[in-house]
Amino acid sequence: MVANQEAEAGSPGAGTTVDPMRLASRWRCPTEWDRAAAELDAEPLPSELNTVNSSGLFAVVSTDKLSVRYLGSHNHGHDVGVVQANRPAPTRRPVYYFEMGVKNAGYKGQTSIGFTTDSFKMRRQPGWESNSCGYHGDDGHLYRGQGKGESFGPKFTSGDTIGAGINYLSQELFFTKNGSLVGAVPKDLKGPLYPTVAVHSQGEELTVNFGKEPFCFDIEGYILEEKMRQQSVTDKVKLEEPNISHWIVRSYLLHYGYQDTLNSFDLANATDPPASRQNGHREPPPEIYGLSHRKLLRQLIMSGDIDTTFKRLGEWYPQVIKDEKSVICFLLHSQRFIEYIRAEQLEDAVKYARANLASFLTHKAFEGLLKESVALLAYEKPAESCIGYLLDAPQREFVADAVNAAVLSTNPAMKDPESCLYSCLERLLRQLTVCSFERRTFNNDQGDAFLLHKEVRSCERSRR
Repeated sequence: MVANQEAEAGSPGAGTTVDPMRLASRWRCPTEWDRAAAELDAEPLPSELNTVNSSGLFAVVSTDKLSVRYLGSHNHGHDVGVVQANRPAPTRRPVYYFEMGVKNAGYKGQTSIGFTTDSFKMRRQPGWESNSCGYHGDDGHLYRGQGKGESFGPKFTSGDTIGAGINYLSQELFFTKNGSLVGAVPKDLKGPLYPTVAVHSQGEELTVNFGKEPFCFDIEGYILEEKMRQQSVTDKVKLEEPNISHWIVRSYLLHYGYQDTLNSFDLANATDPPASRQNGHREPPPEIYGLSHRKLLRQLIMSGDIDTTFKRLGEWYPQVIKDEKSVICFLLHSQRFIEYIRAEQLEDAVKYARANLASFLTHKAFEGLLKESVALLAYEKPAESCIGYLLDAPQREFVADAVNAAVLSTNPAMKDPESCLYSCLERLLRQLTVCSFERRTFNNDQGDAFLLHKEVRSCERSRR
């Protein structure tokens, strides 16, 4: 079947309009990926107490504005020394958390911790007004916008460390005491929420930790457990096709021409992979098209042998390089130039650029990669330069993927042009990304969004 498909490669496929340059978004340099992740999660963090917008019934004890002591008379219920953080809690993350240390519980131990909105009356304990929530030390009660508290946890006093957090995964507020979880309640509060602490009787003194110092509570372990708990819910969803995960992995290997790995995968699983049926007969998946050729082309590009790649394409799929101004020709020529730089053959690189890259100077679509590739000539040690990533394996892989997509696009049986660019696994990941952003939008732009690069880096840090 493969031989027959390869023989028919002269027929134009449905994917002739697909732009393989779109694959470049997967192969950003590590710095670009880190910058993209940082921009996605960029939010100013609470760093100190806001001593201006406050009740004023306290003294700032430290110059870093992270500790307060009560100065009021404690004659009335509104004689509260309440103070918010200088910024609201960040929302683009799975969890936000901060802690306060009770340095002195004072006369009545009426310290409290929680979250309030920007319209909160700054002479009231958190939880005593609507759109606020507070855990109080004198009775261990939780107050959620009502004058009467509800039984929640243990009391706290001098020497205790109390934490408050927002779990955006479960949409809950949670509180801790001395490193242990006390409990959680639904997050009914709307709008930006400010970390808030309060003192209410003589001698009470608090310190606040917004993350500058290690927390008493294992917040990273808590986040991991919450993610695993969310994952367990997903794992319970039954799929109609029992071998769907096997099929997804197999289709990925087929799509990118990893024939040897595919054979090992099938041998290790020793299962009959799922396939479509028509009239009672199994049909090979469209990704099997040109598999042996695509495997060899990938191996050639990953080894840096671009000259042989051109030769084999001319023999097997001449329509892919028929247009000398095509994207594929540009990518292969630019990679050949990069391989000269890698081999430190600078004179050959210059000659090759003049002969094969100069004609692409007027193409705006190629301008970025072309400029960066040629700029390698300017560095004595190009591998150590800001564009040294062009000499790394991912750049070869980008070109190999583009060639792979171009070959798949020549398949006359290819019905969906997009399918030559992305495997089923990648389309699922793209859908996951969209859904995660939709969920965050549904939760008023609160919570973590899925970004594959960030998840991979997180796994790498966990292994280390």
